[in-house]
Amino acid sequence: MTKRTATFTILLGGFFMSFVGILMKMIIDASGFQILFYRSMSLSLVVIIFACIITKSNPKNFIKRLDKFDLLMGIFLSLAFATYVFSMLHTSVASTLFILGITPFLAAIIAWYYLKEKPKIIVWVTMIIATTGVCLMVSDGIVFGKTFGNVLAFFSALLFAMTLVVARYSKKENVLGGTFLGGVFACLIGLIASLILNHGLLISSYDISLSLFMGAFTIGLGITLVTTGTPFVPAAEVSLLVLIESVLGPIWVWIFLSESMTTFELVGGILIFAALIILARKNDTPTLRKNINL
Repeated sequence: MTKRTATFTILLGGFFMSFVGILMKMIIDASGFQILFYRSMSLSLVVIIFACIITKSNPKNFIKRLDKFDLLMGIFLSLAFATYVFSMLHTSVASTLFILGITPFLAAIIAWYYLKEKPKIIVWVTMIIATTGVCLMVSDGIVFGKTFGNVLAFFSALLFAMTLVVARYSKKENVLGGTFLGGVFACLIGLIASLILNHGLLISSYDISLSLFMGAFTIGLGITLVTTGTPFVPAAEVSLLVLIESVLGPIWVWIFLSESMTTFELVGGILIFAALIILARKNDTPTLRKNINL
């Protein structure tokens, strides 16, 4: 694959993933765990299909090759998926996506502790800028009753960061195995929680359709495209390209659902984006090479 084709592939994947927020907000009656169950089911199916095509293997052999790193990534990803879903339900799309933007910085701190990869000065500077942005949004969330959703977004970012570090340590070329298991485990979490809480799995065909479409198209296909193009593009450029998800996500809900951003969300988001752009341009850090998205 040429760099030009890979760049387009990554942008297309980020474009697909940018619709997750609006689809979440369009769901009417389904609970968070019911959404998690159906979207994770279609996500897992799409990922394993594309993984088998890319690796030229059958599902049985693909599953046999899964190792302890895939298992660990799957656990972290499933929890990240779960906290992400509930974050979207309890705060704005903009806050969720912007706060998730700190994932690379959290990954840098975790990698420093576990992998002894000491961050450069530029990482600390941009981290302070990004943290300021998050603090602005969290303080804004307290005023507008979005604290719970914002806190969940932070934990989702932390779990994604832990997935990044595991992927870095495993030296895997792609993370489709871990993504597949993340979808499977998240599906089980949604199933078990729905049954324990007596929510059941019977929801409207409208909500089921949106949840399945979200998992298959916006997440499953989006992640696969980004993962496919990542090895052919410098990590710093990949980090900038996938920002299309966080930029377009709030725009879709603003245009179609009239969910506008507050001043603090806008300022906080700009600070986080600025920090990411500076980091990508000045420091091609390994922790940015494995891009795991929602």
